[in-house]
Amino acid sequence: MLNESEAAELLSFLMPTTRPDVKGHTTGYILGLSGNRDGCRFLRTKPNLIATLLVLTSDGSIAIAKDCYHIFINLSADDTLHQVLVKDIGIVPTLLKNLKDPQYPFSDQICTILSNLTRHEKTCKTLFEFLQGEFGLAQLVDILCMEGYNPHAKMHYLAPLLSNLTQLPDARRFMMDKERCVIQRLLPFTQYEASVVRRGGVIGVLRNCCFDSANHEWLLGDHVDILPFLLLPLAGPEELSEEDNEALPVDLQYLPEDKTREQDPDIRKMLVETLMLLTATKDGRRTLKDKNVYVIMREFHRWEKEPKVGCACEKLIQVLIGDEPEEGMENLLEVNIPEDVEEKLKQADLEEQQELERQEEELTTST
Repeated sequence: MLNESEAAELLSFLMPTTRPDVKGHTTGYILGLSGNRDGCRFLRTKPNLIATLLVLTSDGSIAIAKDCYHIFINLSADDTLHQVLVKDIGIVPTLLKNLKDPQYPFSDQICTILSNLTRHEKTCKTLFEFLQGEFGLAQLVDILCMEGYNPHAKMHYLAPLLSNLTQLPDARRFMMDKERCVIQRLLPFTQYEASVVRRGGVIGVLRNCCFDSANHEWLLGDHVDILPFLLLPLAGPEELSEEDNEALPVDLQYLPEDKTREQDPDIRKMLVETLMLLTATKDGRRTLKDKNVYVIMREFHRWEKEPKVGCACEKLIQVLIGDEPEEGMENLLEVNIPEDVEEKLKQADLEEQQELERQEEELTTST
């Protein structure tokens, strides 16, 4: 690792007057340094260097600016640097300002950085505070829903960013504001074929919103009608009886022979978990039973090969065919969960999202 004099020399190579080739060689070296944990931890002790790299994201050289953004992707993936990036360097306003520009060439990198920064509750809250200001959460939703907003970027990582933000009650309240019609705009992305990250992120938003049982009646009612969007990705081409079909939501009836299911097991698991959350209340359970959700889940369980998804499905089926909980236990979300179990659930959610992002990176690389 570099000593103090070497780090100071490195900083001197990043000045505006430095020759572009020297700057480019230096940012390339720092990019390599940021690619491992020790390098990130070393850079954490050099806020002046990180601040200079933020300035260089506006460098006239595309290669230098790109290096800098990839450095920040690496740094933001290490939660021990979040305080430095968000509080000390103040990276968020610059990122949001550039994200608004529909011609900005590095918006995808910005989405990834913001998604990384919101993986942990403390920095998630800080970033949400910025979003409540001039930029606004509404604008993030607008950009996500407006395909082609930026011809230089796909913006898929806005979806996991929104998923992370909706861990916060205030963000969920915004998403489920009955006057804004926000969550309804996200529903079609549950079957968005072009990106597993966007699809998984949106389903993560829906799952998080379903933790608020007070909104279940609204989510399941005609104003949102969330159920078909959760069930369609899990439904297959199996031929059902006329009686079973007629009891299903209209969009689930008489599906074609070439109907396919969601291919990603982590997304399938999230969909099943979201349905499970909707059974938390007596009214929710009644609605899912009345809509014949059991039939879809029965066929899905027969098809499913992944043990962890099958296990989640079995739990849901048990609720759908089981007796009502005893008095005082009707709302399953109000049953106390031990802290260690809750922490394990959160860790599992994080691992699922990281796996989705890894798959997206592999797809991007292969294309």
